[in-house]
Parts: sequence; structure tokens; C-alpha cells
Amino acid sequence: MKNIILFILLLSSASSAFGQANDTINSNPNYDKTLADKLGGDDYGMKSYFLVILKTGTNTTTDKELINRSFRGHLDNIQKLAKEEKLIVAGPLGENELNYRGIFILNIKTVAEAKELLLSDPAIKNKLLDFDIISWYGSAALPEYLPYSDKIWKLKP
Repeated sequence: MKNIILFILLLSSASSAFGQANDTINSNPNYDKTLADKLGGDDYGMKSYFLVILKTGTNTTTDKELINRSFRGHLDNIQKLAKEEKLIVAGPLGENELNYRGIFILNIKTVAEAKELLLSDPAIKNKLLDFDIISWYGSAALPEYLPYSDKIWKLKP
């Protein structure tokens, strides 16, 4: 019985030591807890976002004034949401047979909030664009590029 207890104690000590050694091997010497906490990163430096795929809407109007006003408002809305750090990636997609027009990555907490933000976009309100929302798990550092993005454009879109 003593041997069994001794064996169990040795096994649990070895297991604990292995776990600590493994944590040391896998730990990041550059880890910045303050930054990770600020960005909402988990132990892997990741967090949840919402990926939005914009697609052609149901409105097939040829009213150029409505189209121009809606898409000007769409671009203004992108700028507003980026300044609020709720939108961290936006961009058009190349021509494709799926009628996908662009993507957003939203830095928010809920699908309901995502829908509310999207419905504030004039191109979506006017049904020139529609959307699909998908939960996405990515680097918590993604918002850190925003200050740099404002320093590299020459002409305002």
C-alpha cells in the first residue's frame, strides 16, 4: 500500500512539474498583460469579433442621386464606426458570382449590436446592400493597426 501511495505522489509531482515546464516552454517572453487586458485578449491573444459580408441588396433602382447619396453615407458611416473603434476592418471585394461586395470586422459584443450598427448604414437602409453576420475569432491586436491606417491614405475615399 505504501508503494502505491508513493507511486501516486511521484506521478502527481511529475505531472505537476511537467505542466509547469510546459507552461514555461509555451509562455511568451514579450507578453504585455496591460495591453492584453486593454484589448480584451484571452490567454492566446485572441478574442471574438463579428465578420460581416456585405452583398448586393434587393433594391435595383437606377436613381443615381439615391445611389450616390447612399454610398457617400456608407463611406461616412465606415469612417464614423472606425473612429469609435467598433469597425476595425472594412473593404470591398473583387467581382464575384456570389454578389459579395465587401467585408467588415466589427469589434463589438453582440449580434444585436452588429445589426443595429449595420442598419444605420444608408446603403443598407436603402437596400442597396444586404449583409450576413458571422462570429469570428481572431487576434485581439487587430484594432492596434487603426492609428496607422489613418497615416497612409493620400486621398479620402
